[in-house]
Amino acid sequence: MGNSYRGRNKLRRLQPPAIDKPVDQILKELRPKPSSSSNNTYREQSLKIHGLICAKCAREFDDKTRHLLTVHHKDGNHHHNPPDGSNWENLCTYCHDDEHSRGILGDYVRKAKEDKA
Repeated sequence: MGNSYRGRNKLRRLQPPAIDKPVDQILKELRPKPSSSSNNTYREQSLKIHGLICAKCAREFDDKTRHLLTVHHKDGNHHHNPPDGSNWENLCTYCHDDEHSRGILGDYVRKAKEDKA
């Protein structure tokens, strides 16, 4: 009675799946494909229209650092993407975070003032 239960079948070792495609091809299939409705389209349009410069702090970017430049929608609606770029401004990630945190900070201060009154 001292032996532990082993079951009827022995445990099988898991075998890695058979790969019939080269790794490069698998990675290519997994990468997202840009489409006309994707965010990359309006981002690239905005970068072409407004240039590689932050509209708030005027920091300039190049091809190596362009990933730090984001598109901010002035009216807050990310679905409103006019082709002339009138609803966009290019902001660096730091200024973009600051722009969106201002509303949160304003709501906090306003609530604090109401609670005191």
